[in-house]
Amino acid sequence: MTVYIYSARTVTGDIQTGNVDLPNREAVIGHLRRQRLIPVTVREKPREINITFGRQVKMKEIVHFTRQFATMVNSGLPLVQCLDILGQQSENKFLARAIREVQADVESGATLADALKNHPKVFSELYVNMVAAGEAGGILDTVLLRLAVFLEKNEQLVRKVKGAMIYPGVIMSVAVIAITVLLVFVIPTFENMFASVDLALPMPTRFVIFLSELLQAYWWLGIIVVVCAIYGLRTYYRTSPGRLQIDKFLLRVPILGDLLRKTAVARFTRTLGTLLSAGVSILDGLEITAKTAGNRVIHDAVMRSRSSIAGGETISEPLKQSGVFPPMVTQMINVGEQTGTIDEMLDKIADFYDDEVDTAVDALLAAMEPLLIVFLGVVVGGMIVSMYLPIFDMINVVGG
Repeated sequence: MTVYIYSARTVTGDIQTGNVDLPNREAVIGHLRRQRLIPVTVREKPREINITFGRQVKMKEIVHFTRQFATMVNSGLPLVQCLDILGQQSENKFLARAIREVQADVESGATLADALKNHPKVFSELYVNMVAAGEAGGILDTVLLRLAVFLEKNEQLVRKVKGAMIYPGVIMSVAVIAITVLLVFVIPTFENMFASVDLALPMPTRFVIFLSELLQAYWWLGIIVVVCAIYGLRTYYRTSPGRLQIDKFLLRVPILGDLLRKTAVARFTRTLGTLLSAGVSILDGLEITAKTAGNRVIHDAVMRSRSSIAGGETISEPLKQSGVFPPMVTQMINVGEQTGTIDEMLDKIADFYDDEVDTAVDALLAAMEPLLIVFLGVVVGGMIVSMYLPIFDMINVVGG
């Protein structure tokens, strides 16, 4: 549909302006007349071209919007008025525009969930489905509060994992810069000094000098190789077999694989528990959860569980057979299924694995720190020692 901007005269003679999302101009005029408005001008809203980098709406802004929305709905304000207020006070222009368009859709008779579905870059499928369940059950304010809590905890989980990657990333960046500076600026000085002396160079020294000459002569080739490797890896990861193989490999990596597994379990249980407690059906909940798993191995295991449920069986058995989920998780889910408290059981598992993620992050950092120090010592220290070996030989010759 196309967004149209209109101005119309009310029965009292006042001019009212706004925008509405309808198929054509005639539909807009008919919509205005049904609202007892006399159309004055109706024109298509010009399309905006936005050049942006990264996410236009941050998760904390979605959480803030959701909490305020829940409070307003709980206080008894109509949806349109809530959206109008939220759209006006939003500082993010992309979010404000999305809210205004949602407001226009709701004014046109669409449900809130259908209106939110038109903005997938702002409101996820999980968000839309929970809102739809809240509207159907008449508990929209309660669902919005649950959604805000879920988004906050999920954001904290993502932040923990990203935080664990910062330290190794910084150390490796410093290592690459230090090695590059040594090879490009320091090693050539030693090479010139050795060239002026008729002295046979040891193998380590010759190898480091070779690396220095190679980097100076073909640095551009190195950049091309790195860029092509990254592009090829990303392209392969976008394919179904590629993503499956890479995700399997990541789960097998010592320490890091444990962190990724616990993160995936925490996200899976938190998401599914939140959806089920909001009234979303188990089949829809599993499908949505699979899409937000973040790992193809987890995705496939969850989808097998969905097929199992559709066939009248349990969720826990396919999860157990996948070998991805720890026995404690599958056993607790099995207990939840038998007692009819699976949503509560999933929330308990999620709380437990949130703490487990903290422990895994600490373990990763504790293991990475000595490994990185050893790496820097071996590489940088080895290069420096290899340059001093001929100097020691020269001293021995002079001393002899």
